[in-house]
Amino acid sequence: MSEAKTVIEAKDLYKSFEGSSDKPRLEVLKGMNFTLPEAKITSVIGSSGSGKSTLLHILGGLDHADKGQILWDERDITQYKPDDLAQLRNSYIGFVFQFHHLLPEFTALENVAMPALIAGKDAKQAYDRAHTLLARFGVEDRQDHRPAQLSGGEQQRVSMARALMNNPRVILADEPTGNLDDTNTNIILDLLFELRDTEGISVLLITHEKDIAYRSDHVLELKNGVLTS
Repeated sequence: MSEAKTVIEAKDLYKSFEGSSDKPRLEVLKGMNFTLPEAKITSVIGSSGSGKSTLLHILGGLDHADKGQILWDERDITQYKPDDLAQLRNSYIGFVFQFHHLLPEFTALENVAMPALIAGKDAKQAYDRAHTLLARFGVEDRQDHRPAQLSGGEQQRVSMARALMNNPRVILADEPTGNLDDTNTNIILDLLFELRDTEGISVLLITHEKDIAYRSDHVLELKNGVLTS
């Protein structure tokens, strides 16, 4: 069997933040290397404060490393300008966060359609696809409700539908089940595996729960600034 293609590769990433008076710099990533294979789910585990979310933000172009390379299909995005990074995020990446970040003043349907509308796509096509995605995730009957009218599990499913709006190659998921009960956790995980199997989407799953991580294809631990298997 041929080896899976690499979608994202990070080389020698370093990242630090301002610390306290007795420790002026907090080093989070220390020459870290990482690869995300195509059509696989890779989980990264680690203790709170280990840098898992920082890693996801850097890989997705939401933050910058101090040093190192991030290659998307062998193109180094550390050299991209802000507009190029924005286009990468909107075209290739679906983000799912623990706190769903749905826009409170808009309905579920409008929230899901938003990435396509921002990209300048046809409004009717955008809303048609948004409805299809909500139906796929079993929340089409909630499409006219605002986030405050939805349960936590419904909000996260709407968030996942929004992440798929522009047909991303990669989903970057940061603790997507962190606020959910067991039933909704399993629904979200099953949906991620379905996306891997039916659409070949690559998933980076950040989690502190080992029982969730070990359902993935690959599990890495972020500890002392580097990843280990």
